[in-house]
Amino acid sequence: MKDAWRMRRAWWFTATARTRARFARTLLGSFWLGLSNVLSIAALALVYGTVFKVQDFGTYVVYLGIGLVVWNGISAALGTAPNLFEHNQAHVQNTNLNPIFYVLEEWAFQVQTFLQSFILVLLALSFFQHNLLINLLACCWLPLLNLFLFMIWAPMVVCLLGVRYRDFYQLVPIVLQLVFLLSPILYRKDNLGTMAWTANLNPLYRVLSPLRHSLMAGEVQWSIGFLMVAINTFGLWFALRWLNRERPKIPFLI
Repeated sequence: MKDAWRMRRAWWFTATARTRARFARTLLGSFWLGLSNVLSIAALALVYGTVFKVQDFGTYVVYLGIGLVVWNGISAALGTAPNLFEHNQAHVQNTNLNPIFYVLEEWAFQVQTFLQSFILVLLALSFFQHNLLINLLACCWLPLLNLFLFMIWAPMVVCLLGVRYRDFYQLVPIVLQLVFLLSPILYRKDNLGTMAWTANLNPLYRVLSPLRHSLMAGEVQWSIGFLMVAINTFGLWFALRWLNRERPKIPFLI
């Protein structure tokens, strides 16, 4: 934690530089992030709204749109985690920099990417529900905190597993695709019927759902929120302990 705080300006700066380099010499810049999500939401809402015969199309668009953009942020953080140290192999093996630097640089990059897309999508979805931005400012600080904490420790755990077991490079994308299909993102939880209990056991959905609920309903689920804070705090403690223990071995495993 001391090293992470001491290097905070460095890993945030390098993440910001990656974000700027990503859209260098483009006319729309980071606007492409939101535009790609808006187009995906429009296409999926049109198709699945017809398939499920939704009655209130505007509410369904908001429900699907928020769920999809949050899911994209979570899946991007987890999807890049297994080979994080391998991508930074030269630096890990030839410098004495604490590996937490690469974890936090990737986290900062994913958070910046998510926020740029998230805000633009909310602006577009405000056409269907006008109080989304007000709800974001008034009610979403706790679920956003849980989302950002989860995006630190869960990818860190996956990253450490990926260092030990190369199978995770292949396994994580498959699991993410299956979890996406099993999560109430494109459809409502009620549509699962007797299988609704699977959503309660889905850790990614448990992170996504409170944020979507707060945005759409304008209220905070306090009990769920503080329970998630406790779980995320433990997960962060566990991941940092594991990273600290594995630190001397990482250069020899990649």
